[in-house]
Amino acid sequence: MPALPSSVPAAVLDTTSIALLTATEQGEVTWHNRAAQRLGHLIGADVGSLPFATATPDGPPVELRCPTVEGTTRYLRVTCRRLSPLRGEDPATPVRLVYELTDVTEQRADRRRADDYAWRLTHIEQLARVGTWEWHLPTDEVVWSPTLKSMIGLGPDTALDYPTYRTLIHPDDVRMIEATLVQAIRGGTSFTYTHRMFLAHSREMRILECYGEVFTDESGKPLRMLGTAHDITEIRQVQDELAYLAEHDPLTGLPNRRALTARMSELTSIAAPTSAALLLIDIDNFKDINDLRGHVVGDEVLRLLARLLTEHLPPGAVLGRLGGDEFAVLLPSCDADRALAIGAGICDLVAHTPFAVRGEPLRVTLSIGAAPLDTSDGDTLLLAHADLALYQAKGEGRNRARLFAPEQQRLAAQRVDLVSRVRKALDTGQLQLDAQPIIDLADHRVRSYELLMRVRDDQRRQIGPGDFLPALEQGDMIYELDRWVVETATHALAAARSAGVDLRFDVNISSRSLEDPSFGDWVVATLAAAAVPATLLGLEITETTAIANLDAARRLASTLTSAGCGFSLDDFGAGYGSFVYLKHLPFSTVKIAGEFVRQADHGGSDPILIDAVVRAAHGLGMRTVAEHIDRPELVPVLRRLGVDCGQGYHLGRPEPLHLLMERTTTRSGASATIA
Repeated sequence: MPALPSSVPAAVLDTTSIALLTATEQGEVTWHNRAAQRLGHLIGADVGSLPFATATPDGPPVELRCPTVEGTTRYLRVTCRRLSPLRGEDPATPVRLVYELTDVTEQRADRRRADDYAWRLTHIEQLARVGTWEWHLPTDEVVWSPTLKSMIGLGPDTALDYPTYRTLIHPDDVRMIEATLVQAIRGGTSFTYTHRMFLAHSREMRILECYGEVFTDESGKPLRMLGTAHDITEIRQVQDELAYLAEHDPLTGLPNRRALTARMSELTSIAAPTSAALLLIDIDNFKDINDLRGHVVGDEVLRLLARLLTEHLPPGAVLGRLGGDEFAVLLPSCDADRALAIGAGICDLVAHTPFAVRGEPLRVTLSIGAAPLDTSDGDTLLLAHADLALYQAKGEGRNRARLFAPEQQRLAAQRVDLVSRVRKALDTGQLQLDAQPIIDLADHRVRSYELLMRVRDDQRRQIGPGDFLPALEQGDMIYELDRWVVETATHALAAARSAGVDLRFDVNISSRSLEDPSFGDWVVATLAAAAVPATLLGLEITETTAIANLDAARRLASTLTSAGCGFSLDDFGAGYGSFVYLKHLPFSTVKIAGEFVRQADHGGSDPILIDAVVRAAHGLGMRTVAEHIDRPELVPVLRRLGVDCGQGYHLGRPEPLHLLMERTTTRSGASATIA
């Protein structure tokens, strides 16, 4: 090994981990130490082959990448210095350079790991919208993370001190924050607070949720604080929106059922009696608005109604929407008579105020039930009482207000009892069908049987459809009853056909099934599944039901008559009695209401009206049936007027269907066959 000039510092001479070499300005190596020799073995080449000359004398270090014979990579930091000339040496001696090659592979890896950690930490903060800060208490220096600076509208490299940061905090929150930090420093404890903050270059406000901890030395002296700041602005907005929706109706902005019942509970929980009342408001025939004009128009009507009521209700009234088309008004300090007067005024106001929806006026009416508050009953009964009064208002023709009376509760209990009896009868087989014959007035033969529901249970009084159907129309059990009747009739028809008898039945259906668009197809499919010809079954709807649901009646009539089923308009003349509907609905039969039949043999207007119905029906290809023929004198009169068939106690009383089946299926021949 060449001798190292004595001008090299002793500290370098003692170095064993730093590779040293001297070289001329032309890059010729004149000497190297043992560490350089080991480096050469490590890279599998002479150390002089490394591009160490890229380091300039007294210039900045350069970094070399060196693959090793083991397949790894080492990184060397190279610095260069000029060697001073030896004493007495010829000045013309070429300049000698000494190069230090330090292995920085591990330091470089540590630095990269630190950089990766800082990168990951920064990105985690950005993803979580959480910034961090560190307060060195002895020096009063605060270090803010780049993410925190960005959160408050500053660049990540912007210089920031606490006084500047303090100016961005909402003035009302500064004292709370500083008091919390002082208390944490004194106790050496963790801390948390939430505050508002303005962005640096705008007045936009954000909400930050902060957590932190105080670190102390062994003696308990606080040294530093670490804190986080989480931007929860969007979270808080969502929480506020959810809190609002929990108490308000999103369509109208009014208090919802929950908020309104909570207010009622407050009133009913007051120990001292207080005067208050509740109005329950329902839009008349609101379903027609949705069906005919669309739900967008229906929603606009609800919004306009909410606005109108808000503007005209007395001070202190609380208006809310319970759901659907149902609103409620809580009237504190209001007695029953005053509540009824307010309800009547609302009905009159709305009836005379057209709603401008999509450029055209739309008129609606309301039904309102009013109930006074009884603190002994509670909020649940208050709603129930108002609902009973509303039921009465609807039953009396709508567009009116009614006040709760105990009699309404008695009638409601009676309705509930009837529904319960029907439910039990349906489940236990005590709901039965009676068959009443429909007789041809020309030859006195049975053309069909109308099936009538009867409840024959263990209670003393038998009840018929006139007793319980009005109550059932308000619920969904009527759907089940209608289908039970059709299925029972179909099974009976199938059994009769298997015995060689062709019976024909007519059954009544409710307005609820009429509105079901799938009902007609279900009837046809049920008959087909039982191999029963569709001509053996007819369905009946009342005139008032048909008029109230004209489109649904037209749809069902078309489905049934196309398949071969009969379709009868029952009680014609009992309602509006308009012949126009006969023109637009494909009925097979018109049943003349008993109101015109009972006194037809006494002259007057009844025979004239019956004659008009018969002529119109026959002209449209429909048959006629006169109802309620209870005296023999009526038969020749009706026959002369051209009525095809009749039914009533004189022609045949209803009998249980199972008795009819037993009687007809045990016979044979013409007497067992319906004409």
